[in-house]
Amino acid sequence: MIIQYLHDEGYQASKMTVHDEAIVKWYEREELHEEAKKAKKAILEGAWSDLEKIQLKPLVKNHNIFLYEVYKQQYLEHIENHDIQKALNFLNKKLKPLEHLQKTPDEFCNLCYLLTAKSVHDSPVFKSWEGIGPSREKLAEQFESMVYYAVSDKENPTENQLPPNRLLTLIKQALAYQVESSRYHPKVKPKITTLFEDYTSFIIPNTYKKKFIGHERNIKCVAFAGKEGDKIISGSSDNTCRVWNTETAQCLGVLEGHTSRVWDISTNKKGTLLASASADGTTKLWDLEKMTCTATLTENGNDIYSVNLHSSENYLVNAGYDKTIQLYDVSTGQLIKKFIGHQLSVSQAIFNPLGNLVISGSKDNTIKFWDVSSGLCIKTISSYLGEISSVDISSDGKYMISCSKDNSNRLWDIRMIRPVRRFRGHQNTSKNFIRASFLNDSLIVGGSEDGVIYIWDTDTGDLIQKLRGHTETVYCSVWNSNQSMLCSCSDDNTLRTWWYDERKPLYDEAIPLK
Repeated sequence: MIIQYLHDEGYQASKMTVHDEAIVKWYEREELHEEAKKAKKAILEGAWSDLEKIQLKPLVKNHNIFLYEVYKQQYLEHIENHDIQKALNFLNKKLKPLEHLQKTPDEFCNLCYLLTAKSVHDSPVFKSWEGIGPSREKLAEQFESMVYYAVSDKENPTENQLPPNRLLTLIKQALAYQVESSRYHPKVKPKITTLFEDYTSFIIPNTYKKKFIGHERNIKCVAFAGKEGDKIISGSSDNTCRVWNTETAQCLGVLEGHTSRVWDISTNKKGTLLASASADGTTKLWDLEKMTCTATLTENGNDIYSVNLHSSENYLVNAGYDKTIQLYDVSTGQLIKKFIGHQLSVSQAIFNPLGNLVISGSKDNTIKFWDVSSGLCIKTISSYLGEISSVDISSDGKYMISCSKDNSNRLWDIRMIRPVRRFRGHQNTSKNFIRASFLNDSLIVGGSEDGVIYIWDTDTGDLIQKLRGHTETVYCSVWNSNQSMLCSCSDDNTLRTWWYDERKPLYDEAIPLK
């Protein structure tokens, strides 16, 4: 199929390379097919000397078992032809060494008995023997069932001829199946950009699904527990983190230990580990399965505004009021490195997807890129920015979204370190910290001081959705692809999950259609 595809697309050099590398195994297969055909023909014709010349071992599974059946067939033919002397010699030289492979405990004894019998049918075991011709056909069928490469495949080449464009057809069929099997059926044909992951359906959320009530003060941060997202974690100004069931909005546990508000949280991919950053100057690690604190990283008493776990789960970075960014070893709790360079407090610090860079945004109106190995700042963005309240990276690591306290979010091309687009409509001037993030990479979602969640199109910059429900400032919203769900946290002490409900309008009526 690959060779056919390369030929159809005009990649002749690549086609010949693949052909040349595969041709050795192709010839081996062809030779095995030819040997199998010769062996079958020799069995049907009783050409046992020709069969001996054919190397059966690479052809047949359970080689000795089949060899025993071949010798038994020849022996029975000698008996049928009343050639007793040949039968005796054959029994001693050929069958006796393979006696342990007999089908029944008394089969070999019955073979010996046939030396004194008038015909094969005198033995109860071989009473149903159909004669030389039919028994050869049965042996040939047995051979075909034991052969590695089916002879019939080569005898009917037209039935197995490769249809045109077979590889592309199979890929399209696989994609269509994934789309059809998805949780939601999109009304517009989706654009699938990769075959390395299964397609997951995505439709812009249009209404809230559940309201999570339990925190006593405002909720500063929220995260889905790992990739699966069947749990939601929230951090609040009531000094606690709470674990919730995503589907039912039931509180599964309260993580107590911080003595001041929780500013930020981060979970690992499995959803078993949580890191929380607090105004009490500590970062805590929590076992989400046991709901217990496993480690406390003590700082210098200043607010820790941000925490982020490395993709390897071996490290974390935190940052805050003291203007520095700290890199920690998760297993030992030891401080490995400090990144120093910001002039004011650091609002957020995160790893890029590869884990070789730390990207930080600060109240000093700059975004800095730090090399993890050396600890050096390798790039600073400082123009046209207000105070940075958050930064986020796309899953492919090519783009960054920054949220500033000047009522704007900006999209950056990290490869060129240049601004691409600006997103407006929300309010972000006074509260700490309004944050924006990527939603399925194709959209940007952000909180706002007016209590509305804003969603923009990454390619055009258009505001395409407003989600209303919170009564106070929305600090941030996070997306989980597995759940096809958005979750937001607010100054109104609640969390809300958002999804697509086909019974309701797709878009907010206040947004003009393009």
